[in-house]
Amino acid sequence: MATTQHYLWAAGHFLLLICSLRYFLAKLLFRAVSSFWYKASFTGALVSYAIVCQKSLGVPQPNAAWIKRALLDENVQYFLLAFWWWTSRPVTFALLPYAIFSLFHALTFTRTTLMPQFLPPGPPAQQGAAPTPHPLAKKLQLWVKANYDNAMKAVAFTELLIMGRVIFGTLTFRDALLSPFVYAFFLRQRWYQSKFTREAIAFVHAKILGFVNSPGKPPVLSQVYTQFAGIIARFGGSSLTAAAGPNAAGAGAGAGARRQ
Repeated sequence: MATTQHYLWAAGHFLLLICSLRYFLAKLLFRAVSSFWYKASFTGALVSYAIVCQKSLGVPQPNAAWIKRALLDENVQYFLLAFWWWTSRPVTFALLPYAIFSLFHALTFTRTTLMPQFLPPGPPAQQGAAPTPHPLAKKLQLWVKANYDNAMKAVAFTELLIMGRVIFGTLTFRDALLSPFVYAFFLRQRWYQSKFTREAIAFVHAKILGFVNSPGKPPVLSQVYTQFAGIIARFGGSSLTAAAGPNAAGAGAGAGARRQ
């Protein structure tokens, strides 16, 4: 039986989806759009992730052990990042990972909570067994399962793209000077907790290596990139933990949110 908290969690995801879609469409059509839709999107994210964080961590405790456990939680990381985006100048790409997560959460909520209230279940698979889900619910479940991994891969690559956008925005004085550092710490944790992020970084790294080491390219390109990659590797090596935490499902706040 769904609780009020469960409906609030879902409402946050639906709010994020609707407002981000409005914002994306305006940007794609090169139309002016109020930052209200951007902030409303992240308001939905803050509501949903706050509920998940509260359920997984309980009441905040003023001690180092609780704080460390919270910082290692994927949902807390996405909550804090959502708060950063909410308080910062709009970065359109920043909405995309959250919108993808919310799409899957909203579809799952629709299948498990809303559809059973309006669609009759199918006949039992065998005598005495529980009724089967409505065919539409079953199709929705299969679609979510079939597309989940590809969606998480898209999230991982998008999060790398956001890093580039943030660096560019800082260099052109469009974004706060702290933005690259905040986002770099976020990506460092994603490296440890998400196989999709590791695969995305490995793919991009291989492509860049192939380019700088290709015939005709000046050797200095390879030298500069090798030094840059070494700096990134050293930065990534000093994390809060070298092992994924209990919520490290590689889904970016997916594990905790799915429990709602």
